[in-house]
Amino acid sequence: MKKHWDNPVEHAMPAEARVPAEMRLGAVLVAPATVLAPMAGVTDTVFRRFIRNASLFTASADSASGDKTVEDAVSNAQSGCGLLMTEFTSADGLARMRESKRRRYLTFYDDEHPIGAQLFGSNPETLAEAARIVEETGFDTVDLNLGCPAKRVVGCNGGSGLLRDLPRIGEIFRAVRKAVTIPFTVKFRTGWNESQIVCVELARMAEAEGLEGVALHARTREQGYSGQAQWQWIAQVKDAVGIPVVGNGDIRTPEDAAAMVAETGCDGVMIGRAAPANPWIFRQIAQYTATGSYEQPTVEDRYRMIRAYFEMLLAEAEASAPAGRDAPIGDPVGKMKQFATWFTHGVPGGAKLRAAIYQARTGAAVLGEVEGFFASGAAVAGEPEEAAPLFVEAELVCD
Repeated sequence: MKKHWDNPVEHAMPAEARVPAEMRLGAVLVAPATVLAPMAGVTDTVFRRFIRNASLFTASADSASGDKTVEDAVSNAQSGCGLLMTEFTSADGLARMRESKRRRYLTFYDDEHPIGAQLFGSNPETLAEAARIVEETGFDTVDLNLGCPAKRVVGCNGGSGLLRDLPRIGEIFRAVRKAVTIPFTVKFRTGWNESQIVCVELARMAEAEGLEGVALHARTREQGYSGQAQWQWIAQVKDAVGIPVVGNGDIRTPEDAAAMVAETGCDGVMIGRAAPANPWIFRQIAQYTATGSYEQPTVEDRYRMIRAYFEMLLAEAEASAPAGRDAPIGDPVGKMKQFATWFTHGVPGGAKLRAAIYQARTGAAVLGEVEGFFASGAAVAGEPEEAAPLFVEAELVCD
């Protein structure tokens, strides 16, 4: 299942459109109206906090009128990512495992608020129990995954597999809504295939059952990640319901985010695959909202970004070890190698750095390769970098 973009459409920045400064999911304020998509194997606690920090943006320039600063003019000038989401988590596994084991899947820190936990499954009672656990753990929202196209998830009638059974979805909506008081949202695709488009009906059902918001990845399950996202379905869902609608699919740049808002009228945007390759995308969107333009990362920015994330991985693993628990990030060195492909995307000579990282055996060795590469000036003097694949085929990523 392909995870890269097929012939992505290049959008010009709309003259007037901006990503909204805020939206409300029930009592939870999402400001700005940008969401980090749940991605298996990606959006663990380290990556979420990393994105939150990479997204920090403070505008201090005077506005065109000269009588107030940008901070006074807009409410989303402080942080580019309004809502973080966990990796999608099995409701069956969560309901059955010991409380101590749940930490591996539900770890988050105070600086991650607001944060939502995403669940997948097909049994209403089990999903309701898992949602109660999510609420008791302190998450701000709980989300139901009806979008993952992976065969092993669909094969258990989870993710987008449920799009063929709307009555069962209704049962799940009612069970979870009854079980929790925090905002309950759902993320789904347009339908199973082009002949079974159900997104408008599903959104209306969600609103009728008391959900506080919906997010639509504008592809069918059959499409996977291929072809173009059909944004017109986001517009149709927005026209059909009164609750907030978040658009998802083919947002790679601030121009794309603004174009989606302009074309669909959606209340917020959700960004998945672009975030690991460009962790600054949320900040760039906030900069554009505040100032009408945005900055591109420099080579120094990329060096600091790679080093900061790798150091956060090692620190999280070290903090878990004395307590005798599994680190919520898994193997830190493996994570470093996984993210090396994305983080070196667009770095001149980045193929050499990736090769060196892949050969390293310890976290210290990985950091040493990063230091040596950038200290040598290879990122400036190297050959132009070919576009690295953003996701390898074996990875399970549901954005």
